[in-house]
Amino acid sequence: MVRVSSSVAWATILGILLGLGLWSLVSMAPRLSRPSLAERTAPYLVDVSAGARQFLSKRSSDPLPVFGVLLSPMARVAIDFLNGVLGGTEQIDRRLAQSRASVSLEYFRAQQLVFGVVGLIAGTVLVVVSSSTMAVPVMTQLAIPVVLAVVGIVVRDLVLRSAARRRIARIDSELPTVLEFLTLSLSAGETVLDGLRRVARVSSGELAREFAVVVTEVNSGVGLVAALESRASALALPAFTRCVEQMTGALDRGTPLSDVLRAQAQDSREDTKRALLEAAGKKEVTMLIPVYV
Repeated sequence: MVRVSSSVAWATILGILLGLGLWSLVSMAPRLSRPSLAERTAPYLVDVSAGARQFLSKRSSDPLPVFGVLLSPMARVAIDFLNGVLGGTEQIDRRLAQSRASVSLEYFRAQQLVFGVVGLIAGTVLVVVSSSTMAVPVMTQLAIPVVLAVVGIVVRDLVLRSAARRRIARIDSELPTVLEFLTLSLSAGETVLDGLRRVARVSSGELAREFAVVVTEVNSGVGLVAALESRASALALPAFTRCVEQMTGALDRGTPLSDVLRAQAQDSREDTKRALLEAAGKKEVTMLIPVYV
């Protein structure tokens, strides 16, 4: 069993924290170089290009690029290993789109790798500190860093899953109101594209952002039906997918779209009411706790 004095352990921890703090302070210093072409054009392509969103989301204090330069061969092997063991690349891509995360799949795997390394380091420090005060079995000393590394990888996936679930829930709750507003715009004589543009300009919800992406793609040359189907495939929300199918069908047949959207808004409200009743039925006992307390 390894025994290290507590002063050495605390010196190591404080040295790591000091290094990270100095690194962050140095990285916040402004650069005096001229902006590149990518830096000038990325803000205008952020709605249609995932690469532009990823470029703008970069911060100089982000340690991933430094790790990528210093440890690129090992990081590449580790990322490939994570892809092979964890799998589910299609689900990760869908969750990234649902959460509107401005990172790619490879960057997300790199974040998982960093979380795992942080867990491994935390487990090693915990073993060093605990072994200096008590006798810890060798198997436990080896298992704690590995378990914390796995926990770090899983935590990053859970954070993405939670963000995607929350955003999809917000879009689902906004759908009836946005459809009614779009129906009002169509009834006033506007086209579908003008109605989507008005919704994206006036509203500030998550669904309005998705319609803003549709408008931007149409302005860049993509067909309206293809843009709507692309967003429906990316979100994978059943209510929104049914709405897009009804809209594209009405556009193909030339039928009045306002009646279709009004019916879809009513169906969406009924689905929301049904979901609330089901949730209340499942949590009936839990809802009585505030009454007794």
